[in-house]
Amino acid sequence: MRGANKTPKETLKSLGEAIRDIRNERKISQEKLALEAEVNRTFMGRLERGRANVSVLTLSKICKVLDVSIAEVLFRGKV
Repeated sequence: MRGANKTPKETLKSLGEAIRDIRNERKISQEKLALEAEVNRTFMGRLERGRANVSVLTLSKICKVLDVSIAEVLFRGKV
């Protein structure tokens, strides 16, 4: 299911799963990602579980640490 057909809750869950999958592929801990992206570790956990919304600026920081484009995260999350 792509973006327009998803509920907001489904969109956040898909985005979080994409971030978690990429983080795991890069072998980066959630704590290290949060620290380097300058966000709280508990926020990162909530984000990966689809329970937190993320601003474009924060998503940009996370993507920079993961060395991936925002477009790639959105594509992988089918957002």
